[in-house]
Amino acid sequence: MSVPSILPDQAMFDDFKRQCLSTDNWFKKYDDSGMQVWIEQYPTNNKGNSVPKVHKIKCKITISDVSAATMYDVLHDGVYRKTWDPAMLESFDIARLSANADVGYYSWLCPKPIKSRDVVTLRSWQVTDDEYVIVNFSVKHPKFPPRSDRVRAVSIVTGYLIKATGPNSCTFIYLSQADPKGDLPKWVVNAATRALAPRVMRSVYKAGKDYPEWKQKPENLPDRKPWLYPEQTTLCQMDPAELSIQRANSLENVDESSKVEDRSYIES
Repeated sequence: MSVPSILPDQAMFDDFKRQCLSTDNWFKKYDDSGMQVWIEQYPTNNKGNSVPKVHKIKCKITISDVSAATMYDVLHDGVYRKTWDPAMLESFDIARLSANADVGYYSWLCPKPIKSRDVVTLRSWQVTDDEYVIVNFSVKHPKFPPRSDRVRAVSIVTGYLIKATGPNSCTFIYLSQADPKGDLPKWVVNAATRALAPRVMRSVYKAGKDYPEWKQKPENLPDRKPWLYPEQTTLCQMDPAELSIQRANSLENVDESSKVEDRSYIES
C-alpha cells in the first residue's frame, strides 16, 4: 500500500485560498489605514477539545505601489530578509523537495526571559498569472531535532495569498495558526499575535517597496530567483518521505527550563 505524500496537493492550496478569502466565521479585530485583522470564530455550541486554543489569524493589506510579483519575491528571498527582519536569529533552506517545495529552518528572538523559538517547516508555493500562494507547516527532520537553547514552535498552517490588482498594486493576505509552545498561556499568545500582526505586515510591505532597488545591485544577483526558476537552485534533493508532520500536541522538546522562563515573564 502506498504512503500518501507529505507534499501539499491542489486541494490544500484550494482550501488555503478559500480560508484567505472567506468571511464566514471570521471576526474582525482591527481595521485601519488599509489593514484588516480577523480571528477565526467557532460556533457557540462547539465546546470542548474540538475548539483550538491557539487562534487562527488572518491579515489583509491593500497595496497600491508594489506589484504582487515583488511581494512574492520578498517572501522567498532569504538573503534579503536579513536586511529587514530584526527578530530573525537564523534562517536557511535545508533541501529541495520538488520544483515548488522545500524544507527550511527559521529561528527568532523573543523578549527576555522567554527563550528564543525556532521552526522547521515544509514550504510549498504556486504561481498563476495574477496570483501567488505560499503555504508552510511544521515537519520533523531527522538531522534538525529540537535544540536545548531554543523552544521548537509549531506552524499548524501559515501562508500568504498575493493577488495582483494592477501592474503595481495587489492585495496581500497572511493567514496563520501557530503555537510557540513553552509555558506561555494561550490567551497571551493570542493577544500578542493580534497586536504584532499589523506591525509585521507593515514591515513586509516596506520591504517590498525597497526590494527592487536592493535586488538590482550586482552583489545581490539580480537574475537569480530559484523560487521562479528551479534550475537555479543549489539545494540538495531530499525525499519527502524522510519528513513527518510535526503535530502541535506531540512535541517532546518543551523542557522545564523553557517553562520556568516563560512563566517568569508572565508573572513579572
